[in-house]
Amino acid sequence: MIFTPTRLAGAYCIDLDARQDERGHFARVWCARAMAEHGLETRIAQASMSFNARRGTLRGMHYQVAPHQEVKIVRCTRGSIWDVIVDVRPGSPTYLQHLCVELTAASHRQLYIPQGFAHGFQTLEDECEVGYQMSEFYAPDAQRGFRWNDPAVGIIWPLPNPILNDRDRDYPDLVPAPQPAP
Repeated sequence: MIFTPTRLAGAYCIDLDARQDERGHFARVWCARAMAEHGLETRIAQASMSFNARRGTLRGMHYQVAPHQEVKIVRCTRGSIWDVIVDVRPGSPTYLQHLCVELTAASHRQLYIPQGFAHGFQTLEDECEVGYQMSEFYAPDAQRGFRWNDPAVGIIWPLPNPILNDRDRDYPDLVPAPQPAP
């Protein structure tokens, strides 16, 4: 596994260190020892996947609040996605900054998302599958989100007119717009 830190502290791209021969290749996608050597969370409480039938599907922006904050490792196992994380830790030097990474089944790249980050993605082709490993169990009461196109965050999504569910479409902005003075 090859760990590359991103410009957002605590977030990493993880690439495979594949051993190749005439049959194909073999690579570790998870190793508690390697994660610990990089100071990363090694607990996996839950693994999930999402299947997305149509290109342009957008899921996000989601996170869990304390005491159920979670670390996520995300990998596209079929197709390709535009994966986005946003630092939502007030007081962080990168608060409200975001990072976009293209994850594809062909590249096998994974994104390590630390606690205190929101996550979302948009599918770049039909029939995409995304796998998640999370350090905490899903806690519905701790689930939060904000609008995918919140102007204070300024994410530029690759495809116009995303396919959204009502919840993601109706989330409020993370940072409410300033109100005019009376």
